[in-house]
Amino acid sequence: MKLANQVAIVTGGGRGIGRSIALRFAAEGAAVTLAATGRDALEATAKDIRAASGRARVAVTDVADEAAVRQMVEGTVKEFGRLDILINNAGIAGPTKTIVEMDRAEWDRTLAINTTGAFLCAKHALPHMIRQKSGRIVNITSIAGRIGYALRSPYAVSKWGMIALTRSLALEVGGHGITVNAIAPGAVRGERIEAVVKARAEALGRKPEDIEREFFLDATALKRLIEPEEIAATALYFCTEEARNITGETLAVSAGFRL
Repeated sequence: MKLANQVAIVTGGGRGIGRSIALRFAAEGAAVTLAATGRDALEATAKDIRAASGRARVAVTDVADEAAVRQMVEGTVKEFGRLDILINNAGIAGPTKTIVEMDRAEWDRTLAINTTGAFLCAKHALPHMIRQKSGRIVNITSIAGRIGYALRSPYAVSKWGMIALTRSLALEVGGHGITVNAIAPGAVRGERIEAVVKARAEALGRKPEDIEREFFLDATALKRLIEPEEIAATALYFCTEEARNITGETLAVSAGFRL
């Protein structure tokens, strides 16, 4: 039980990577708050955690809404008594368009969720961690935060921003015993990557299977997609005592994307 008696918030905790992280952390003994905008997915994940004798609470939260984030964090501390871990996983894919075709609202919303949301969650979680002189923050960025990404510029910009936020926060809070790291996944198997592949294929007039092979498989050393459980395992490591001297880092879990 590597996280026994600890309390974690996992944003975007109802589906995909967030669900896998929440399930893994609960299995390791953590009480988990699941936060996202879709109640049904959150409740389903919470049900699975409780069925395995874990502790979970649901907080329907738009991470771009500061009042909602504050309520989510305060509700966690009120119910579980403390806060040890924040997983900033909530995010959206954003539009698949050229800059010329893109609406300002699409650009703003992508950055609001993916980057500003992580900032707001950290802002309201950190006072509790600082008070107890310990804590772990893990930001789920993307390999897109390290490359140029035609037709997905707001997504790439938002993920580059998360890497900068990770390093900046690590410097600010290291003196309080808090570590801040990021994981940069490659293409993770699930509904999100299926939608991304489909949108890119439509934009380019290509077949989805060709887009998946050329851009997401052939571009990796291992020629495969990532499983969400593999991201959960990495997030768990960052939150254990073994990783106490790792901070400000971004680790790619990408099957060797473009090595």
